[in-house]
Amino acid sequence: MNLADLLSRTAGAHGPRVAVELGDRTLTYSELDTLAGRVATMLAARGVTPRDRVAVMMPNVLEFPVLYYGALRAGTVVVPMNPLLKEREIAHYLRDSGAVLVFAHESAAKEMIAGAEGTDAVVQVVPGSLTELLSDHTQPAATAVGRGEDTAVILYTSGTTGVPKGAELTHAGLLRNAEITARSLLRLGPEDTVLGCLPLFHAFGQSCAMNTALSVGARLTLLPRFDPALALETVRQRRITVFEGVPTMYAALLAAHVQDPDAYDTTSLRLGVSGGASLPVEVLHGFEAAFECPVLEGFGMSETSPVASFNHPDRPRKAGSIGTPIEGVAMRLIDVEDGVGELCVRGHNVMKGYWGRPEATAETVQDGWLRTGDLARVDEEGYYYIVDRKKDLIIRGGYNVYPREVEEVLYEHPAVAEAAVIGLPHPALGEEVAAAVALRPGASATAEELREFVRVRIAPYKYPREVWLVETLPKGATGKILKREIAASRP
Repeated sequence: MNLADLLSRTAGAHGPRVAVELGDRTLTYSELDTLAGRVATMLAARGVTPRDRVAVMMPNVLEFPVLYYGALRAGTVVVPMNPLLKEREIAHYLRDSGAVLVFAHESAAKEMIAGAEGTDAVVQVVPGSLTELLSDHTQPAATAVGRGEDTAVILYTSGTTGVPKGAELTHAGLLRNAEITARSLLRLGPEDTVLGCLPLFHAFGQSCAMNTALSVGARLTLLPRFDPALALETVRQRRITVFEGVPTMYAALLAAHVQDPDAYDTTSLRLGVSGGASLPVEVLHGFEAAFECPVLEGFGMSETSPVASFNHPDRPRKAGSIGTPIEGVAMRLIDVEDGVGELCVRGHNVMKGYWGRPEATAETVQDGWLRTGDLARVDEEGYYYIVDRKKDLIIRGGYNVYPREVEEVLYEHPAVAEAAVIGLPHPALGEEVAAAVALRPGASATAEELREFVRVRIAPYKYPREVWLVETLPKGATGKILKREIAASRP
């Protein structure tokens, strides 16, 4: 199957049901499928051919799934792009992927036009509606082109270890990932409503929210930008049943609830899903107690379509664990030292490779095993625990310090809302442990108090000698804390 067949199949079974909504705008499954078919017709009329790369630079609006599935139906390869990218970054994406056309939201048009100059990409600015864009293309394409092991999407990595690289994901890999996530992990059905706070251009939101919800006839409620109060009000208004987010979103929702526990009716929530980074255990327990809703934590990355492991709903959940591999996927540790090693993944979800980068692919995928760059341990029952990113490991005077362990202690302090631990250069020790901390609204604590709080709870070489307070920590598009920007911004 082509990934776009997922939508056509669901439209055949649930045509009149609302597929996606934003504010007072909605698209039924029939409407979404028809519009996607008309986009495929438009692309063919413009001379775009199967396997051409088509970029989609849109926020969380109704037009995103229309263009996404339409481009897939035409047999092209979709290149999702963050609408906040700037000219220089845009140029890299377009040149590296060789995109021939890019759909850019009107809010991103200026940067896109500048970034596309000198590339092969034709810029199509998308206004608030697709009516004018599709006015000459009223007949939807009948069938989808391209399937199976063909590349469906090129997802660019965040570039934390160099320039962003494009992970080639197949129709088959994305389809199976969505099907397993819906059936085995989220147990989604047509009666569910999923809150889409995560950006659809990102692997988590695109696959676990959009593809997964639309594979079973569920309703996807979009928020263009995450705001805890708006998210909680949306849960109340739309009777959201499944919330998907990254740890900072859960911390923000919990903080909003603590401020006013009776402000929002969230009794419709039956499940939370966390990914993107490790969820602090204190936040997990606090959220579950406050919202009376279990949270399933898992692990994935752009290179794994993205889901690789999860705490499964039919097995015991373990706080702090990323669970066990999903169906058809295997995991193992290599280069193990003191029970900690680099996590490797093999299965149907692993990317074909990095677009146009055979050397990088060979370094990352060896004998079918994807080296994730994450350090992990595994317990006697086969549950995996991310200890930290390999590149985030702090080596202080020859001792390994895993930032997440220190962060977990900081999160136990009642005044702490967010914490990030990093290594700073030290002339004698090599690296010194440091922490940036944001406090809860209305809370108070000094840097010295926080340093002492950690010092008495962990080994002497682990506690942060330097602690500074910030209003908020720098975050990426998904809300994930960007550690690479913290040292540069310290007082």
